[in-house]
Amino acid sequence: MRLIYKKLQMIKLNKKHIFAAAVLTVLFLCAVFPAFAALEKPGDEVLTVGVPIDRCPVFYPDRETNHIAGIGTDLMEIAAKEAGYTVEFKAVEEESLKEALDNTEYDVVLPFGSAVLSKEGKTAIVSDNLFQTPFTLVTVNNRKLPPLKKLRIGMLHSLAGGAETVSRLYPGVSITFYETMDDSVKALRKCEVDALLHNSYVWSYVLQKPSYEDLSVQPSTMFSMDFRAGTLDTPKGRRVIERLNGGIAKISDTKRRAVILDYTSRRLYENDFYDYLYENGTFLLLIGLLIILVITVAVLKARTYRFMQDARMRRMTDYDLLTRVLNLNGFRKKVEEKLRANPDTQYILCYNNIKNFKFINESLGMEKGDELLCFWADVAAKNLDTDKDVFGRVETDHFVALRHFVGDEQYKDDVKNVLGPIQNYFINRGSELRVQICTGVYFLTPEDSRNINVDRMLDYARMAEKKLRSENREGIGFYNERQWQIGRLITEVTGRLPIAIKHGEIQVWYQPQVEFKSGNIIGAEALCRWNTAKHGFIPPSEFIPALEEAGLIYELDCYVWETVCKDLKRWNEQGKHRTVSINLSRADFAKARDIPEHFKSLVQTHGLSPEQLHIEITETAYVDNPELLISTTQKLREYGFCVEMDDFGSGYSSLNMLKEVQVDRIKLDLRFLTETGDHERGRIIIGHIIKMAHSLGMEIIAEGVEKEEQASFLNSLGCGEMQGFYYYK
Repeated sequence: MRLIYKKLQMIKLNKKHIFAAAVLTVLFLCAVFPAFAALEKPGDEVLTVGVPIDRCPVFYPDRETNHIAGIGTDLMEIAAKEAGYTVEFKAVEEESLKEALDNTEYDVVLPFGSAVLSKEGKTAIVSDNLFQTPFTLVTVNNRKLPPLKKLRIGMLHSLAGGAETVSRLYPGVSITFYETMDDSVKALRKCEVDALLHNSYVWSYVLQKPSYEDLSVQPSTMFSMDFRAGTLDTPKGRRVIERLNGGIAKISDTKRRAVILDYTSRRLYENDFYDYLYENGTFLLLIGLLIILVITVAVLKARTYRFMQDARMRRMTDYDLLTRVLNLNGFRKKVEEKLRANPDTQYILCYNNIKNFKFINESLGMEKGDELLCFWADVAAKNLDTDKDVFGRVETDHFVALRHFVGDEQYKDDVKNVLGPIQNYFINRGSELRVQICTGVYFLTPEDSRNINVDRMLDYARMAEKKLRSENREGIGFYNERQWQIGRLITEVTGRLPIAIKHGEIQVWYQPQVEFKSGNIIGAEALCRWNTAKHGFIPPSEFIPALEEAGLIYELDCYVWETVCKDLKRWNEQGKHRTVSINLSRADFAKARDIPEHFKSLVQTHGLSPEQLHIEITETAYVDNPELLISTTQKLREYGFCVEMDDFGSGYSSLNMLKEVQVDRIKLDLRFLTETGDHERGRIIIGHIIKMAHSLGMEIIAEGVEKEEQASFLNSLGCGEMQGFYYYK
């Protein structure tokens, strides 16, 4: 019995221990549960994302899963998962994403290109970029678009945020909003807008619709917009964005491209009833046409006749019915087209008038007059280059031609092959009547090709033609004889430059630079002369501007620089160590960005020392690109070349250039003393320029010294180096 009692006592004791242990366990779990709750994975936290669902394949409702899918959802889910979120997507029901920002049901809203204010004016913040969405234009049948400043664009109302970006990038563009894509396409087809704008991913889906087959995407991207998540700028919002940014950073570019390619390559669009009707419409139409064929024969004939009339009227607007060449309206259009297509071609515009046409009609009859006009049109068509030239009849007996100009030989050929047969038209047919022609010629300038005004050019050519008639003369007259001569020279010079260099027509002459006190030659300036076999010497004042106009001055300068280095090498070998100044123009800067390396290579090739070359730079080069000029000058001086400022005082920027550009010597322009104006003031200015140069530690040389008193005056002011006709021509 005692043994049994002891066992019962032990059992009671064990029950107490068990109870106590259970109580302790409960207390322990209560204590540590919050800690476990705190350590709970953030992936269990749900992130509600509001998105528009009318932007397939970026966002759209998947018919199979009834969930929102797309490029944006996939990339957002990846970023959210990396950030420790479970995403729940909700369709945005508000009219715009700005309004959605104010809806507290969404933790974030997609997509935003940048931070904006909400509809209620609250500040928003955005995440890092999930991916770039290129925005492109869609037109009807590759319709030619007007300039940007006149472009009318249609956009969906839900893209109001993107519209702000368009307005900022392209201020002249007008934007019209539409509720649906169908509404916007209808407006496009009615020409209410010139193009529709949306991101290219959406276009990859939208243009799968059969009835949109007449729409085409413009190849160039108008702009690209970031694809970011946005929310209000609150402590909670900042925490969410910060976590999302961490997830976005972990998405590789390869993954982004894979997601985008996956959706854009799918056939997501499903035909509806209207699509099937559209695709089979041709078959149904044929059946209907067969049924009503007998009834519509008369209607079709009427329509055909009306179509022919319309075509004839359209032709009348651009073509002359008698000669079948362009009329004035058509000539204007064609000239603009040719000038834009051939901006570097030299053109002349000719205005031709038959002086005695009234007498021809009265004496031979109008039929003969019409035959003459048709003959002129035929002759012109055979002799003009249709790829570059334009010919038309603007009035009764007035013909006009835009002719590309290649030199005097072509001009003589036109007189012989076109005007000659017309003048002898009746003589060759047994009559003694000679056709008298007055031709006014206007030589087009580069400005005419940039700012095209055909009527103005015609007026100039007609003024030249009227001047001939007013003087009771026939033949050819020029609106601007000087412009004609320059144009001829440009054509001849630019075409002959390579041959002239090869045959030695381009010569390098040297004008010595003299020290006043000793009379010794201390250097020279390299000058270019062109001695042609046909015309003799062409003045530099003519062929230099012609080459600059044609963009060939750099080729000439390179030849001169090479020739100077060869001469310096030859003189060095003869024991004559000389220095020569060479010119560097602004055109050279445009053609060669690394001029110092070019000169460094030249002197190394010919075994010269850099101080033997003095580089003269004009102030016009500074005006075009001061930063490039400053860096070029610094590098030239580092390589040991002497840099001179040419024509100092001839323009308006000399002092500014002197302030910015470090040079070794100033070359003073003596126009202060040789041109009109107050000579005494000019002398005072020159005196101060010389003092200024010495104060800046620069040497100074005067060019254009023509008289002894000029040389003496300069020397008295401290300028003892000079060049000009007084010493050597």
